[in-house]
Amino acid sequence: MAHHGDYQNLIYGRGLQGVLPRVPVDFASLEARAAGALPASVLDYVQGGCGDEATQRANAAAFAHWGMVPRMMVDTSMRDLSVELFGMTLPSPLFMAPIGVTGIVTQDGHGDMAAARAAAMTGVPLTATTLSNDPVEAVIAAAGPTPSFFQLYTPKNRELAESLIARAEAAGAKALVVTLDTWVTGWRPRDLNSGNFPQLRGHVLTNYFSDPVFLRLLGKPVEGNLPEAVQLWASLFGKVMAWDDFKWLRSVTSLPIMLKGICHPDDARRAVGEGADAIYCSNHGGRQANGGIAAIDLLPRVVAAAGDTPVLFDSGVRSGTDMIKAVALGARMVGVGRPYLYGLALDGADGAAHVLNCILAEADLLMAVNGMPTLAAVREAGAERV
Repeated sequence: MAHHGDYQNLIYGRGLQGVLPRVPVDFASLEARAAGALPASVLDYVQGGCGDEATQRANAAAFAHWGMVPRMMVDTSMRDLSVELFGMTLPSPLFMAPIGVTGIVTQDGHGDMAAARAAAMTGVPLTATTLSNDPVEAVIAAAGPTPSFFQLYTPKNRELAESLIARAEAAGAKALVVTLDTWVTGWRPRDLNSGNFPQLRGHVLTNYFSDPVFLRLLGKPVEGNLPEAVQLWASLFGKVMAWDDFKWLRSVTSLPIMLKGICHPDDARRAVGEGADAIYCSNHGGRQANGGIAAIDLLPRVVAAAGDTPVLFDSGVRSGTDMIKAVALGARMVGVGRPYLYGLALDGADGAAHVLNCILAEADLLMAVNGMPTLAAVREAGAERV
């Protein structure tokens, strides 16, 4: 396809043959279909947020009060959505945000591998997560030439943390994403009401169970000793990260480091001063803390505080329009979460790739109609609070 927007021509062309999309192209229909395909316990974990989920709802709703003003008489017959990040040229600002239950949303229990294959099919980078049903080496390999990032939930044991980081680096990860807001889980009523926490049942722990440091600490095979392995994982999960820890992180990897969870401009300035390679503005989609402000409303101040340091963003992104609005407010790259997960649930790698292509098509066509042929033009136009 010459442009991402040409994906709609493919869909219309198939429609002439009587072939309709197997996976919906809009988020509302996508979510409704996925709700019927996922087991209740998995659906609760995927859909649920913290507390009464007000912040989660605000994240998505807040995009509606940011508006863009179209410009006419601009030649947008050619559009360029490419971005530069860490010396790489990427085809678009879109990336797949890390999600800790990706592995269990597909029927075969290998959703991480399916997401990686979707990355290979679309060129959209995957942020491989620590919480995975497949080892990071296999996941990154499955993404092929499409760059992958690795998200770290920093363990309390530094040797284990360093092992996980080294494995991701050796596997070809292009950046390390350190999640700062999940050393303990937030209050999640949907999961609590069902008594369901997948990790405590041994799910999505393969990166730990395949790690030589973890296995040495366990002192026995995981097979046949799952309760002890899960108990060890629980005892090691969740180091409270402080600014003093950044020097240690910097000393153990040559990968660019992104700090995920930064929403305050003072934290962004401090992160830049400490040497972070990128700021990742996110409130974890409202899953970790309730009572907060929609992340998209916090993005402009974080971008201003970060200066020349790139800012990545997620939380509440549901569409290509949302992606372009985040770019207009200064995000270098924009992460999508639940939409691609629903695509995986409905049709595996093909479903996720379809969802990503739909987001990119909508974004590309919005730029075409709005008179913005490049992302630089999108940023120059900006977005206004309405």
